[in-house]
This record gives sequence, structure tokens and C-alpha cells, in this order.
Amino acid sequence: MKFVLQRVSEAKVEVDGAVTGQIGRGYLLLVGVSNTDTHEIADKMIEKVSRLRIFEDADGKTNLSIEQVEGEILVVSQFTLYADCKKGNRPSFTNAGRAELAQELYEYILSRCKGLFRNTQCGVFGADMKVSLVNDGPFTLVLDSAEIL
Repeated sequence: MKFVLQRVSEAKVEVDGAVTGQIGRGYLLLVGVSNTDTHEIADKMIEKVSRLRIFEDADGKTNLSIEQVEGEILVVSQFTLYADCKKGNRPSFTNAGRAELAQELYEYILSRCKGLFRNTQCGVFGADMKVSLVNDGPFTLVLDSAEIL
């Protein structure tokens, strides 16, 4: 499982011109799923996200978690996180999870986030989404379950 986590001052996702999710200060979380991912891996990844201290305290140091700043989270499925660009000029997506598994895990991640974060918003799985954000910092982290778990 791969997450791209961006600290944002605001973010939103639109599908067919309609806003499906919009947040203020918090995280934009792009989620990529592989065929070997499980609920247990998702739980560990979400736990890591919830505990990260990447918001600035009164001294300007990144010591605060999303909970401590009453932040929000926008979760967007992103199968292209598993793109393989080693050969040729057209990425291969064979490492991305099958659609059924990816959707089930994406919805599981959403349900877990709704239980952990003050406000959880989302995109639409498999849709053509337009994502806009103001990256705060910029501060972007790439979390790969193969490397951190």
C-alpha cells in the first residue's frame, strides 16, 4: 500500500463539475493499493498517518499531529501510485491492485478515517477526478507499507 500525504491549508475534489469532498487545514491523502494489501496493512498505515507530527507548534517546530490541530482529511484513490516506468515511455499499472480489492480497501480506509479524524471527505473511486489543493509548506510525504511496516 502506498500513501502520498500532503499537508494542506485547503483541498477539494470534483467529479463532473460537482464537489465530492472539500476540507480546510489538514491532509490530502492519495491512496494506492496493490494485490497483496490487506485490512491489517491498511490499519497500520492509517495509524501511522494519525500519529505523524508534521504541523507546526508555537515555536515553528513540526511537533503537532492532525488531531492536535483539529485537522481534516481528504482521501482520494490513486492507482497510478503503482505505476512502473522502468521500460519504455508508457507506464505499466500491473502492480496496482485489482479494482474490486482496491475499492474494498479504499472504502475500508475511508471508514477507519471517519472514526479517527474530525472531518473525513473523499473522492469517488474510479472516477475522473479533478483534485485541487494548497500544499502547506510544501510538505509532502510518501508512505510505502513495504518500507515502513
